[in-house]
Amino acid sequence: MTNLNIGLQENHATKIADGLSHLLADSYTLYLKTHNYHWNVTGPMFTTLHQMFEDHYTEMATAVDDIAERIRIIGHPAPGSYKQFSKLTSIEEEDGIPSAHSMISNLLKGHETVVRTAKSILPAVDEANDEGTLALLSSRIELHEKTAWMLRSMLAE
Repeated sequence: MTNLNIGLQENHATKIADGLSHLLADSYTLYLKTHNYHWNVTGPMFTTLHQMFEDHYTEMATAVDDIAERIRIIGHPAPGSYKQFSKLTSIEEEDGIPSAHSMISNLLKGHETVVRTAKSILPAVDEANDEGTLALLSSRIELHEKTAWMLRSMLAE
């Protein structure tokens, strides 16, 4: 960390950047999975799911940039390769093309994972009084919780 004078101690910034790096990896992996599903979804709900997946990955494309920039703002390098993301992510990838129903279920699990990852950073953010990161995490948690609710509703019988 070089010449950071924003009221954030180096040890706090390091811990928060580590957590945000995991959030970035989860978010990017979920973005990629959602984009893949957009391209490959089939079945009676094609039009609905194709558009919904596009809406989701478009929003996440902006989010990953915001997360990476927050890591940079607090003085740390942001991970940015598949190799780094694969080591940091908690989101599972699958081989092949799942059914539309499985896509919804897999994305639900992914959004819930992102929520848990974001919430795991909150204690460090609170300890550091890092309002900037708190605002970012709050917006990400709210969006992913809402998306998970919508996906969960699609799976209801």
